[in-house]
Amino acid sequence: MGLHSAQKKHFPLRGIDGVVQLFDAELRKSEPDLALLSLVLGFVEHFLAVNRVIPINVPGVRFEPLEPDCPNSCFPTVELGMISALYERFTAQIRGAVDLSQYRNTASGSSRELVKKVSDVIWNSLSRSYFKDRAHIQSLFSLITGTKLDSSGVAFAVVAACQVLGLKDVHLALSEDHAWVIFSKNGEETAEVTWHGKGNEDRRGQTVAAGVSEKSWLYLKGSYMKCDRNMEVAFMVCAINPSLDLHTDSSELLRLQQKLLWLLYDRGDLDRYPMAMGTLADLEDQDPIPGKESPLTIHLKAVSSAHKHYNNEHIYPYMYLAGFHYRHRDVREALGAWAKAAHVMQEYNYFREDEEIYKEFFDIANDVIPTLLKETAAAAESPGEGGEGADKQHPKQAAALSALQDPECFAHLLSFYDGICKWEEGSPTPVLHVGWATYLVQSLSRFDAQVRQKVSIVIKEPESLDDDDMSSDDPREGRRRGPRRESKLDEQGPSPPDGPTSPSSQPPPAPVPQPKKIGEGGGRRRSSQGLRLGDVDGKPKSPSPNSSPLSQQQASPCPAGPVVAFQSEKMKGMKGLLCAAKVNSSAIKLQLTAQSQVQMKRQKSTPTGDYSMSFMKRQRKSI
Repeated sequence: MGLHSAQKKHFPLRGIDGVVQLFDAELRKSEPDLALLSLVLGFVEHFLAVNRVIPINVPGVRFEPLEPDCPNSCFPTVELGMISALYERFTAQIRGAVDLSQYRNTASGSSRELVKKVSDVIWNSLSRSYFKDRAHIQSLFSLITGTKLDSSGVAFAVVAACQVLGLKDVHLALSEDHAWVIFSKNGEETAEVTWHGKGNEDRRGQTVAAGVSEKSWLYLKGSYMKCDRNMEVAFMVCAINPSLDLHTDSSELLRLQQKLLWLLYDRGDLDRYPMAMGTLADLEDQDPIPGKESPLTIHLKAVSSAHKHYNNEHIYPYMYLAGFHYRHRDVREALGAWAKAAHVMQEYNYFREDEEIYKEFFDIANDVIPTLLKETAAAAESPGEGGEGADKQHPKQAAALSALQDPECFAHLLSFYDGICKWEEGSPTPVLHVGWATYLVQSLSRFDAQVRQKVSIVIKEPESLDDDDMSSDDPREGRRRGPRRESKLDEQGPSPPDGPTSPSSQPPPAPVPQPKKIGEGGGRRRSSQGLRLGDVDGKPKSPSPNSSPLSQQQASPCPAGPVVAFQSEKMKGMKGLLCAAKVNSSAIKLQLTAQSQVQMKRQKSTPTGDYSMSFMKRQRKSI
């Protein structure tokens, strides 16, 4: 069975508007045709990014200028004949290879054996040998015309094939770097259908329960996206790769992706898709459409979506937000967003398959932040400093001086490293090595001792069952969903939220200024039983029955600056070094690499330059 007459009437698709109209019509249906839409996008991407040649040299394909006065900007006309032939070939291949009568029908939905069979059909149709990470092989157009798909493309193809077979309960499941399928009633069952990373380990048919239970970032501790059909359409739009080479993008594909994402956003189909909102915000930052929401507003909505739907366990909403502030040289906001990303990351364990997010944090800590602070220091030392009119004459220089003299920037930096160190604790694979320590020392040195000493560092002790109410719920729930009862810090008067997405707190009983606490933002907070702070006027509170003398000693109230609560053992050990008058680089390096330098010998270190700084421009992740 081919295309319906209602679908055929949209062809030929001329220009970006023609493609958008087809998507709009399909999204209005209860079951948008994934195969048709993927073939159209793959066709357009192929002739705009893969085979971008002189239009007259492509037989059977017509190109039309997007604008009459701009012949260099062309767009392929999508003809019905070619798309219909590709569509019929895909549907015939799937229906011919899968005999539904051989598989039992369950009341809850599709069986695991049937899902595994469909994945076998897609898997066996791929070429035996090709570079799996190459660009532009994510669509069904690539599968039909070149028998090549990337990892996430295989998972999408399995879902599209299941839709062809009428299996409406099979949907796409997405983490921030992997894809699999969910099926059965309410998506209760999971099944691997593709590979991940450089290896081609065949785990097809297995559940993802093991990855969820071991707290790896790859499976987001179960807080992954369970897509409906419209979110699967959004996935294929996000997967558009506009790159012509390492330095050039197709402006036509960027505009097409931007308009399709706005179509989905305005319909509300991105409300549970934070990474798609981040991609849209980056496109708007690069080439804004008049009358639309600002990029920052969309970024903040993405963060809010991660809070609301995914227990604040997604990293990339903060990465996108930090990239936005980085491009605009908002130093404090960028450091704050990176600190929140690390704060979320600390709840995971690091495994070998989490290499993608390791590269992101490695680049941020060892390239982006040092470069940002170096440029900020250079701007602060530029000629013309001093004088009452310096702020008006040299706004960039004034902003640079303000950032390096801002103790909150330093507090965000400490909170970022505390999250990384906490991430390493309990992980089977080490994270930190001497390369991290070198750039940590460099970044610390950008702040004067007077600025560093304005930050109050407190030690957050781990929870103990002895201090908790014996009638409390499971302590794991307290860690994931917030404190079970008020912490000692809250008893003195809650600190103001450190971001627009932090939960609102009760106003203090008296209008006494409270020091701002860094590193606790993001909605999901641990019970701070071990956190002890004195009153802001310097008078310590009388110790509660649960408090220990050591924890009271460690608190050094400083009402003039922010407060950072360290949770990692390595940063706790460096507490005295970080605010010292002189940065002791040797001691910091020894402390940061403790317990990991011996283990790191088993890994081959990777030069810093090998990692692409993808967050400095719009993300091109396939998921």
